Amino acid sequence: MSPQKEEQAAQGVLSIVCGPLCQPEGTVPGVEGAGPRPGAVAACPLAGSSGAENAAPEPPTCRLPPDGPSPALATGPGEQGGPGREEGRERSSQELPLRHFEGPPSCLLFRPLQVLAMAEDLRAAVTSPTKRLNSGSEAVERVEENGHQNKRLKRDADEEDVEDQNKKSPKRKIVLLMAYSGKGYHGMQRNVGSSQFKTIEDDLVSALVQSGCIPENHGEDMKKMSFQRCARTDKGVSAAGQIVSLKVRLIDDILEKINNHLPSHIRILGLKRVTGGFNSKNKCDARTYSYMLPTFAFAHKDHDVQEEVYRLDKETLEKVNKLLACYKGTHNFHNFTSQKGPKDPSAKRYIMEMYCGEPFVRENIEFAVIKVKGQSFMMHQIRKMIGLVIAIVKGYAAESIIERSWGEEKVDVPKAPGLGLVLERVHFEKYNRRFGNDGLHEPLEWTEEEEKIAVFKEQHIYPTIINTEREEKSMANWLNTLSIHDFNSSAVGMQANNKNSKNSSDLEGSDGCDDDSD
Repeated sequence: MSPQKEEQAAQGVLSIVCGPLCQPEGTVPGVEGAGPRPGAVAACPLAGSSGAENAAPEPPTCRLPPDGPSPALATGPGEQGGPGREEGRERSSQELPLRHFEGPPSCLLFRPLQVLAMAEDLRAAVTSPTKRLNSGSEAVERVEENGHQNKRLKRDADEEDVEDQNKKSPKRKIVLLMAYSGKGYHGMQRNVGSSQFKTIEDDLVSALVQSGCIPENHGEDMKKMSFQRCARTDKGVSAAGQIVSLKVRLIDDILEKINNHLPSHIRILGLKRVTGGFNSKNKCDARTYSYMLPTFAFAHKDHDVQEEVYRLDKETLEKVNKLLACYKGTHNFHNFTSQKGPKDPSAKRYIMEMYCGEPFVRENIEFAVIKVKGQSFMMHQIRKMIGLVIAIVKGYAAESIIERSWGEEKVDVPKAPGLGLVLERVHFEKYNRRFGNDGLHEPLEWTEEEEKIAVFKEQHIYPTIINTEREEKSMANWLNTLSIHDFNSSAVGMQANNKNSKNSSDLEGSDGCDDDSD
């Protein structure tokens, strides 16, 4: 508001407050042409010099009432002592204009300082809303000129909406039981900021956001929802019992809504509440993997066999299980991974069980499944354990190479294809003993979900392994590379063999499993 308009508004306020006191001689406020009013004051005591210039002849005067001077006039700025107090006394003895009121005698004295204070308060009240209205109109004009809302206000409103939603649906710590086919994915773990390599977690996080379980900003920064995977499966590796822990909003029909935004080859099969500090990776006691392979991989190298005709005999199966049992216990597996030396303590791993099940036929090809349970596994460890057993059964290496591989000597260990590797199950035995029966939490066991897990494997995991093996012949092509390995070579002579083996394994498009190398 301009200074002129502010002054006009203030004058209007003054006219409201003291208008009845400031009417010219012979007028009645609010009545045009009214007759004279006896004793009317010619000028407003607040009007200053302008009021004095137009004042009528000196009005009748009066002295202060007998009960003493008015407090508003008898006191001044120096009430506690000083010149102001003396000023007040002088003013109390001055003659003041007499104003006739139609009220009781106590109201006969007009108090200018009180009216002045009231006028200033009203002036501030008039000016403040006007400024607010002006600022509001300016904001509207800016919106109309720019064609869009103020971004800052919009962001604040969005944040308030998110807070309201969070209050309605507080986040809780849960675990999700996942199953997925890893073909076409570059592993489980999400690579934030990289869209070149698609991962399982990319699809999972997208579904969590779209279903309303987590805010969008939590999808960009997974630490905000305390996300943790139990096992980081690598490129091409599938899972039937992966576990992830995170904080979500427990919305209605949560599993159905999440699955509605996932592709059919990724499913959430179960959900359970856990303790607030639960971490799926750190609380995991053991992991069980399976490896599905065609049985012709165990045929001796001197036998010319046809893939669809070969059947695994009982004697060969017993030999396979005997060799797999050698891995049980704690051993130094530095030769079964990369970038770990023989003196690295982290290369020692504990294997609980490892065996090969009975063979079965699918689409005219006989397959078998090897299962291994261990506390944790290093990158490529399982694939190399199976690859070395195949090399022994086929006659490329002696049985003694297994124990030799646990020593400090560098041994050339072949790495089997990653196609058939599946994360079957993760174990939380210590957690279940402590919290599983506390009355607040459920044990992390999935007996009720076993049927759904079996159905998913039959529909998505096994068909993918079988069809890919038939089309790409990953196992058959890898078997042809075993002859280039020198299982008795020194560390120097082995480097060239490793290079050739690496080139052949790169064609597989799979990197195996990696549980604890985050």
